[in-house]
Amino acid sequence: MDRRAIIAGAGIGGFSSALALSQAGFKVALYERAKFLEEFGAGIQLTPNATRVLFRLNLLESLSTAAMRPLVVRVLRGRDDAVLARMELDDAERRWGAPYLALHRADLQAALAKRVAHDANIDLFLGACVAGVGQDGDQVSVTINKNASARDNADLLIGADGLYSNVRESIGSREAVAFTGCVAFRALVDSSLLESRWSEPEITLRLGPNAHLVHYPLRGGSIVNVVAVIEFEPTDLSDRAPWDGVANLSALERAFARWSAPTRRLLTATTGWRAWPLHIRRPLRAFHFGRVALVGDAAHPMVPFLAQGAAQAIEDADALGRSLSKATDIRTGLADYSRDRVGRATRVQIEAQRQGLIYHLGGPMVFARDAALKLLGGSGLKARYDWLYGVRRQSGAGSS
Repeated sequence: MDRRAIIAGAGIGGFSSALALSQAGFKVALYERAKFLEEFGAGIQLTPNATRVLFRLNLLESLSTAAMRPLVVRVLRGRDDAVLARMELDDAERRWGAPYLALHRADLQAALAKRVAHDANIDLFLGACVAGVGQDGDQVSVTINKNASARDNADLLIGADGLYSNVRESIGSREAVAFTGCVAFRALVDSSLLESRWSEPEITLRLGPNAHLVHYPLRGGSIVNVVAVIEFEPTDLSDRAPWDGVANLSALERAFARWSAPTRRLLTATTGWRAWPLHIRRPLRAFHFGRVALVGDAAHPMVPFLAQGAAQAIEDADALGRSLSKATDIRTGLADYSRDRVGRATRVQIEAQRQGLIYHLGGPMVFARDAALKLLGGSGLKARYDWLYGVRRQSGAGSS
């Protein structure tokens, strides 16, 4: 009899998990609370640890026309644009076994949705939220809130339902979501409003006290993705409309007021800002409970300072498919998946938070950071990412 899986959430982690489980021989029911798959979000970096998996899922070729292959990552000092480091990426495939890409999140979502739609083993249900969860012997059952409540049963359930995961709560993890002290402002800029050099295939990172700025071109250089992260006191937050960006532009302007003239010109040219407070949850000791497992933000929400949120969700999907394809018992397969992923994902969570602290240093520590970056150089910087981007080899349930 065919093994069957239910997945809650049709984001990057949910779509990737559905495709990985289909390859592993599962029938998949994919439930998404949104009624429509709408284009949203902005740019996303797909580092080699993610693109390696997308190749195995037969998605990399379809992304090639939409993606930008950055030739270099430039790290600049925010106040005067002095170059602190240059990490060349033209040898990414040779060094890490897969390309380094940047693309619009909606283009990745569209490619995943298209593959899912053409996969006979996957059924996608929109406007359907997985609410209640129960386990009984060899089955897991869920309540589906779609108009009137309905139920579904399967051999396992995957929670890919994000930071405020219903599935995570169902396995007993009810700790509060914590504000990190940072807010990310994101926008897309028409390249025609900027100088031509802003469309060069490179990722630029500017560092300054209590803030940093990232930008890179997308969609053939026609637009530039801009991300500005600034620190806020918790008392400055509210649940009101200002977090759609417009009412907080004064805070954005203050944060970058003493930065370089090119930085200020970029921010002035940028409109349509949207802002998101960045949140985390404490690391989990396991990503599974019985026949239920978690992937992506449901398992390990992380700050974006290593560009690993989507990449780690994609790694989860890969490890999940590999573990379950080898296991004859669902519980054993999910336990293997959890052992494979918890240590690595937790390390990425922690390292991403540390990276943010380094980015936002002020006072005398700035000189130490800048000197360390210059001393490290491009080759040293690359070596520091080998653990993250390179191929992992281990004797466990499967590498990711």
